Amino acid sequence: MTDVSHSLRLQRIERHFGEGETRLDVLTGVDFSIAAGEMVALVAPSGTGKSTLLHLAGLLERPDAGEVYVNGVACGGLDDARRTEMRRRSIGFVYQFHHLLPEFSALENIMLPQMIGGLGLKEASDRAQQLLEYMRIGKRATHRPAELSGGEQQRVAIARAVANNPYVLLADEPTGNLDPKTSHYVFDALTALVRQSGVAALIATHNHELAKRMDRVVTLDAGRIVPHTIG
Repeated sequence: MTDVSHSLRLQRIERHFGEGETRLDVLTGVDFSIAAGEMVALVAPSGTGKSTLLHLAGLLERPDAGEVYVNGVACGGLDDARRTEMRRRSIGFVYQFHHLLPEFSALENIMLPQMIGGLGLKEASDRAQQLLEYMRIGKRATHRPAELSGGEQQRVAIARAVANNPYVLLADEPTGNLDPKTSHYVFDALTALVRQSGVAALIATHNHELAKRMDRVVTLDAGRIVPHTIG
């Protein structure tokens, strides 16, 4: 077990690809943690291991060495079924593209992960509507994704990611497909949700203006997480 005040902790994480002379060392001993309610920006060039780091933190891949803790639970020894359950209940994902289900309304897209997690229809509907109101798109609840703007779609995706009250939120360029004005609006909504819910958020972004507004900024250097200063 580790300190549960840190919702996410990566301890001596290593990830390699290939073998022998062709082995590529992507992560070489990552030590990193995020506290509940903290927003951390991950700013690093393409090819440095950002996606790999997010996949490991989200339990989508297993490290070659080291341990991932989610809310104090060591996940390395969990079998596939328990890892899936941990992802479903404790980790939320937001991607550059919203990945909403086109045949369902905004409300239904947020209800689905809750119902898969065992929540009843009314409870899931009530929470989904509450999240939409919080994201200031409550009036768009019955609209399908094609009927929503890009910013509205991404706000639905953020609401869906936190619908099950996860401990950890992982976002990969969540405003990358949006114009600057919409990006700031969506980021404001995301920030408010993180502060209100207490989720620990790791957000990979190339947007330096948004990164500077988070609690701290880190980068990847020689396979390790290090502090980063944006001028």
